[in-house]
Amino acid sequence: MTLSELRYIVAVARERHFRRAAERCFVSQPALSAAVAKLEDELGIKLFERSKSEVSVTPVGALVVEQAQRVLDEAERIREIAGSGRDPLVGALKLGAIFTVGPYLFPSLIPAVKAAAPQMPLQVEENLTSNLTTLLREGNLDAILVAEPFDVPGIATEPLYDEDFVGVVAAEHPLAIQNRICPEQLANERILRLGEGHCFSSQVSMLCPELDPNSEVQHGNSLETLRNMVASGLGVTLLPASAACGGYANPMVRCIPFEAPAPARRIVLAWRKRGVRERAIATLAEAVRSIGAPWMRVIGAPAPQLTEPHGELQDPAPVWRFV
Repeated sequence: MTLSELRYIVAVARERHFRRAAERCFVSQPALSAAVAKLEDELGIKLFERSKSEVSVTPVGALVVEQAQRVLDEAERIREIAGSGRDPLVGALKLGAIFTVGPYLFPSLIPAVKAAAPQMPLQVEENLTSNLTTLLREGNLDAILVAEPFDVPGIATEPLYDEDFVGVVAAEHPLAIQNRICPEQLANERILRLGEGHCFSSQVSMLCPELDPNSEVQHGNSLETLRNMVASGLGVTLLPASAACGGYANPMVRCIPFEAPAPARRIVLAWRKRGVRERAIATLAEAVRSIGAPWMRVIGAPAPQLTEPHGELQDPAPVWRFV
């Protein structure tokens, strides 16, 4: 029994497909199949039921796969412990983020981390929450940035900041002249949302139930796609404030703050509880907080006082400017 064989059966159990499992493990399918068969012979049990259309895990196989994942986690911990004798701020930190955070946070976060830990480059990835969680648990990522709710056994979290949503309508839409709106005003509009698997759509439904009952829903693949669909007159949408201001502004759409209390989301940093690069994780968290973007209500550190160029305080709600 080898760690590679354990890694293979975990991959097969997750993918329910030998070819996809082989691709995930970067080996050929015959090599993976032979290794799985060898392990089954060694254990004297059948781990998987195979057919032409699918692969399923046997009841005893499910128990073996669960234990195999624990063994792989402990093996990864050995590597982390071995590396803990070195400076934890030396070496790449593998960071994942959901699609609705990464593009808008990484451009500011990467230089912030570089300033705080010059020898700890960020190796970044954007993905769905479910995929990021798997990559984190398997040790392929050191930490991830996701939105609450997020509660996974064996994973620690730390809240970093809250971020409001804003309504987005075409420039010629009747609501475009308003300074603030209520979710109810969008209830009968065609709502543009991200497709299945994106937690952002679930957040919108949870925080703005007024949008669900009578609205016609159309889906896009990214926030930028949604913005362009709004500009084309296909409907209205909600965006996180980070995606609605600065260089992302579009003259063909209007981003309108919501009346208080505005719907908002909380972004948390998550990592394996028994990981040993605690100083690196702490440095990463403080780097996020140090960005101090106007759309970011930082948790765990005093918020900076934001001023206009002429020294006058901005309107505290919201503190960003939309175009």
